[in-house]
Amino acid sequence: MAKKPILTLDIGSHSLKLAEFVDVKGGLEMTRYAVSDLGVDPQSDADRSQYIITTIHDLIRESGCKPGPVQVAISGHAVFSRFVKLPPVEPEKVYQIIQYEAQQNVPFPMNEVVWDYQLISGATGDVDVMLAAIKADIIAGLTDCVRFTGLVPNLVDVAPMALYNAVRYNYDNLPPCTLVVDIGARSTDLIFLEAGRVFSRSVPVAGNQITQAIMNEFSISFDDAEAMKKAHAYVAFGGAYEGPQSETVDKVSKSVRSMMARLHQELNRSINFYRSQQGGQQPALLLLTGGSSVIPYTDTFLKEKLGIETDYFNPFNNVAVAEQIPADQVGAHACEMGQLVGLALRQMHTCPIEINLLPPKAEEEKKFKRKLPLFALAGAGVLLTLLVWIAFYSRMAGASENVRGRIDARVGELSGVERQLKEVEASVADVESKIGKLTALEQKRGTWRSLLGALSAPLPPGMWLTRVRPLAVLPGNAAPAAEGADPEAAPAPAGPNNVVAGIEIEGMAYQDRVKSEAVDQYRDQLRGAKWFSEKTEIIWQPPARSDASTLEFKILAVLKEPQEL
Repeated sequence: MAKKPILTLDIGSHSLKLAEFVDVKGGLEMTRYAVSDLGVDPQSDADRSQYIITTIHDLIRESGCKPGPVQVAISGHAVFSRFVKLPPVEPEKVYQIIQYEAQQNVPFPMNEVVWDYQLISGATGDVDVMLAAIKADIIAGLTDCVRFTGLVPNLVDVAPMALYNAVRYNYDNLPPCTLVVDIGARSTDLIFLEAGRVFSRSVPVAGNQITQAIMNEFSISFDDAEAMKKAHAYVAFGGAYEGPQSETVDKVSKSVRSMMARLHQELNRSINFYRSQQGGQQPALLLLTGGSSVIPYTDTFLKEKLGIETDYFNPFNNVAVAEQIPADQVGAHACEMGQLVGLALRQMHTCPIEINLLPPKAEEEKKFKRKLPLFALAGAGVLLTLLVWIAFYSRMAGASENVRGRIDARVGELSGVERQLKEVEASVADVESKIGKLTALEQKRGTWRSLLGALSAPLPPGMWLTRVRPLAVLPGNAAPAAEGADPEAAPAPAGPNNVVAGIEIEGMAYQDRVKSEAVDQYRDQLRGAKWFSEKTEIIWQPPARSDASTLEFKILAVLKEPQEL
C-alpha cells in the first residue's frame, strides 16, 4: 500500500511555497511544488488573509497537489523566540521550570499566546532550552486561512527551525561551527550550528529594504520596484571596481550594496554575541539561503567582508526530485525550499528540533477527526446488538407455537425481556438520530466549503473579494412588501435557519494587474461552476478611472439549487 503524500506549506512575508513529498524506502522525494509571490508589500501591516487564501488556491492549482493534511512553516519574525539555560534539576521538575521561564521571557500574557519549547541538549550541567511563542489571534488567523482552502494544518513550525532540520539532514560533515544565513524579504534569520546545540536570531535587514530604496529613488510602485530589483540588482563592490554603464543599474546596485553593508554589520555583531554570550565558536562555514540571497555576488561580498568560507545551501543534497520536475526549475527555486524539506522530515521521523505552534482548537479538531471512525464503529456495534436481540426474539416467538404451554408459564419473564428490548430499541434509535444529525452537519459543511472554494478559486492575481453575503430572496423574487415599506429595499440576507438562493459578491482589483475584462471573465467562470446558474450577473461595476489604482465590482451569483445555511 502506497504511503500518503506529505504536503508542506511555507508562509513567508513576501511569497508562499507549496510542495508534495513522498517517503521512498526511508528517503525523501519531492514530486510536486509551486512558488508564488503574495503581491503585497512585506512591510505592510494590512490584513493579508485574502492574499494568503488566493495565493494558496493558486499554488494548489499550479502544483496539482490534492488538498489534505499539511505541515506549515511561518516566518521567524512573527514568532517570539528565546534561548535560555536551565540549571541541573530532576527530570520531573524540568517542565515546571520551563513554564516559569516562559512566563518571565514571553512579553505577552500566557493566556494570549500559543507556545512550545525544545530541549536543545541533555548534557550534564546547564540545559539549553528554546522557547517559541506567537499571539494566539495571529496563528489562529493564519491557520483559518489555510483551512479555508481545503488544507488541514497538521503542525505549525517556525521557519528557522524547519530550515535547521533540513540542514542537519542534508549535510553529514559540517565544520565544528556553521552559520546559516537565510535572507528573506522582511528579515534575515541567522542559525548557528554546533554539535549538540543550536542558536537562532532574526535581524531586520533583508531584501525588502532594497525594494523600498528603489521605490524612493525612482518614485515608482512597489511592484515596479520589485521587478526592477529582479532585473538589475547585484552587489556592487565599490572602491576600485568599475561601476556599470547604465545609470539605472548603477543606482540599483548601490541600493543593494547599502543593504548588504548593513547586513555585514549585523552578522559581525551576531557572531560576536554568539561567541561572548553563548560560548560558541567562530563559524568556519557560512551557508546562504533565502529568496534575496540569489542577488549576484552576495556570496563573494560576504566571504570577502567576513573572511569566512561561503557557499549556498542545497536542500536536495540528500533529497530526490521526481523526474517530471525540470532540473533548471528546481535550481531556480532551491534557495527558497529548505523550509519545505524540513517540514516534510517532521512527518517521516524524529527531527533535532520539533516545535509545534498549532492552536489548541485546531489540535482538538485533529483529535476529533481521528476518533470519528471509533464513533462509527460504536454505532455499528449498537446496531449489531439490536439485530442480535431481534433475531433472538424471533426465534423465541417461533418456538412458542410448538411449546405454547411452557411459554404461557413464562409470560411474565418474557414480558420483562420485551420491555428490555424496547428500551434497547429506543436507545439505538436515539443513537441513530444523533449519527444522522452529525452526518447532515458534516455534509452541509462540505457543501459550503466546496461552494466558497468555487467563489475564490477562479480569482486571478490582483483581484480579491471584500464581502460575501448569502441571500434568502433574490432581487425581483421577493414577496409583496407591506404597506409603507421601502420598495428599493435590498434583498433579504439569509438568517441562521434560511435557505440561501444566491450570494452577493463584492470585490476589488488592481487596474495595473488585471485586464479590463477580468470581472466579465470571473462572472463567466462562476456561471461555468457546478453551483451557479446562467442568471449570475454583474449588478454593479463603476467605469474604470485613470486616476484610480483599483476598480470595484458587485456580482449576484444565483445558485442552481437553493442551499441550507
